[in-house]
Amino acid sequence: MQKSGFYLRSEEPNKSCLLALRDIILGQDEEITETVKYGMPCFCYRQKMFCYLWVDKKSKRPYILFVEGKRLNHPELKSEGRARMKVLQIDPEIDMPIELIVLLLNNALDLYRKGIISVS
Repeated sequence: MQKSGFYLRSEEPNKSCLLALRDIILGQDEEITETVKYGMPCFCYRQKMFCYLWVDKKSKRPYILFVEGKRLNHPELKSEGRARMKVLQIDPEIDMPIELIVLLLNNALDLYRKGIISVS
């Protein structure tokens, strides 16, 4: 899939951060696909929504929204009042915590890979 207007409309440093996050997410498994849902880049694992990228309205920082975040436990993940999903905020002004991002993405993917969340 081509990069959506979401990335191209974003201003620096968010644009570079979001594009890097996109590459990291897509690089975790060959069965991850990208689409757009609700105007946001959405990443699916075997056609099942698994995470989104978005920018927080207040802080203006990018974040990864994990669809099954309630099943993930890490102090950096915040529910922010959501019942099911959790977010990992990313500060585009500093080096990205790539190891943490990869760990959380794979923890989330394992929910699908191991059948905890069913995929068709």
